[in-house]
Amino acid sequence: MKHLIAPAVLAVTPLAALAQGTLSVEGTSLYFIGLADGDTVDSPLTVRFGQSGMGVAPAEIEKANTGHHHLFVDRPPFGEGEFGDEEFELAIPNDANHRHFGSGQTEVTIELAPGSHTLQLVLGDHGHVPHDPAVVSDVITITVN
Repeated sequence: MKHLIAPAVLAVTPLAALAQGTLSVEGTSLYFIGLADGDTVDSPLTVRFGQSGMGVAPAEIEKANTGHHHLFVDRPPFGEGEFGDEEFELAIPNDANHRHFGSGQTEVTIELAPGSHTLQLVLGDHGHVPHDPAVVSDVITITVN
């Protein structure tokens, strides 16, 4: 059984190593389209992702000057959370606070409970790791009716 496990580990390790340090294009920006800090909205909410300076490509497609979107919901700003500076080198988790759009989607309709919520966009490379330097939107706070 050991012989079968070792190749799987070797197959994962190089991909993770390649993902770190993918360069971003200077001047690239991420932003929300039609949604601004302080807005009051209804749920479900359609969130549209804006991007300039780089292209969009699905996860696991390694193509220069591209990435895919991640929507951070109700968590500290990128680089200031639980992992601090390490967050710049780690693959973005996939959970309720870190939503992945690895097929290259540029919008999503989400349900949010009534109250205040924070949103931030982070561009990830083919391995879900933020680019170097990281491409992130401003954090916005919205209120859901």
